[in-house]
Amino acid sequence: MSTADKVRICLWYEGEARQAAEFYAATFPDSRVETVQQAPGDYPDGKAGDELVVLFTVLGLPCFGLNGGPQFRHSEAFSFQVYTDTQEETDRYWNAIVGNGGQESACGWCKDRWGISWQITPRVLMESLGDPDRAAAGRVFEAMGAMGKIDIAAIQAARAG
Repeated sequence: MSTADKVRICLWYEGEARQAAEFYAATFPDSRVETVQQAPGDYPDGKAGDELVVLFTVLGLPCFGLNGGPQFRHSEAFSFQVYTDTQEETDRYWNAIVGNGGQESACGWCKDRWGISWQITPRVLMESLGDPDRAAAGRVFEAMGAMGKIDIAAIQAARAG
């Protein structure tokens, strides 16, 4: 039995679940749009035949996009944390999200145009924050706090002192 048969992350959209899923599929590896389902009847924010449910996968994580309407908004209380290995990869994901109508935030966080929060997180950042040398970890933490998109070279320099 696959993970998708047991659990999916449900993400609420205001009519653009398919567009979001297509963007994620084009941006991240191991991502795809699986199924688009139409509403079998009228519902509070749509009519029979409107796209209601989109099943998709983001980086191997099964998701359920629901075109539920404007009642609920996303917040930073939920985010996708995407680990990267290089500055090029970090830049590519960050720029795709921010450059497609999203917005920058702090410490590696950004938000896509549908309001979903993403943490574009170089592995070296997490390793450095966990450095047993607490002074080095502190320097990294301080450097990270001044960043939007994470700069790997700056993190490495902060760790080295």
